[in-house]
Amino acid sequence: MTSRSVDETIEPTSLIGTRRRRFRLGRWSAPLGIAGAVVALAWIIIAIIAPWIVPHDPLAQDLPILQPPGEGTLMGTDALGRDVFSRLLVGASVTVPLALLLVGLSVLIGAMLGSIAGFFGRGVDEVVMRVTDLVMAFPTVILAMVIAAALGASLLNAVLAALIVSWPAYARLTRGLVLGLRSSNYVVSGQLLGFSPLRSMSRDVAPNIVGPVLVLASLDIGTAILLLSGLSFLGLGAKPPTPEWGSMVSDAIHNFDSWWLGVFPGLAILTVVVAFNLVGDALRDALDPKSNTLRGGGTTL
Repeated sequence: MTSRSVDETIEPTSLIGTRRRRFRLGRWSAPLGIAGAVVALAWIIIAIIAPWIVPHDPLAQDLPILQPPGEGTLMGTDALGRDVFSRLLVGASVTVPLALLLVGLSVLIGAMLGSIAGFFGRGVDEVVMRVTDLVMAFPTVILAMVIAAALGASLLNAVLAALIVSWPAYARLTRGLVLGLRSSNYVVSGQLLGFSPLRSMSRDVAPNIVGPVLVLASLDIGTAILLLSGLSFLGLGAKPPTPEWGSMVSDAIHNFDSWWLGVFPGLAILTVVVAFNLVGDALRDALDPKSNTLRGGGTTL
């Protein structure tokens, strides 16, 4: 039997085709999932084009201070005479890309370490999991605050601190999935045919763990935005005058009477976090291997 024919007999036993069919037949078209995807996509587009659509320079202090919304400015001005709407739009180009970068790096590092630990086991598994347990033993926000404070206040250091506390979740998830797949028939068959560990992981294991990791990543984008905004709120992230949502809410503390200073950036954080959570929920329903709810038929297997 040739290598091509052997691969063709092994491939159907994997879960790839089943997951794809369930994804197409899942609940991705649910109204909340569509709404979340639209809002999330809108914020991503705003983050990309914000520098070209702002009505005022977000750093310029040439407007009346603490001017309410509607009097020449859409969302009013802050205590330094800067346009809140312009700073909100530019803040999206700071907060949203950094959150996506943070989640992407967490997935890359955590999934790689978790896959190695689960596939090879023994000493490698012990070392990786003990480091993971050590990081997860501390409260996430407090550990991120300590690391950010030790490194110094800056957006780069805030992302690095958040990355250190974020990757263990992906390592544990990936390790558990790989442990369950390592003894599967198609993985063992590939090893008996002489597949190298790298080829076996990339060909047989990786495609079948993408779904759960993708769901966790989509849900973690909102968490990453909250974490980065929280660090900036505490003065451990963005430095003035950088427009960032967390720092804008922090500035509003000193002017409680000017409600628009905290409400609008707070609503921005709320909408983007809820949107990505809805996307994550929709992906979970669409990729869940234990559910097969068919649209229109109402049949659950």
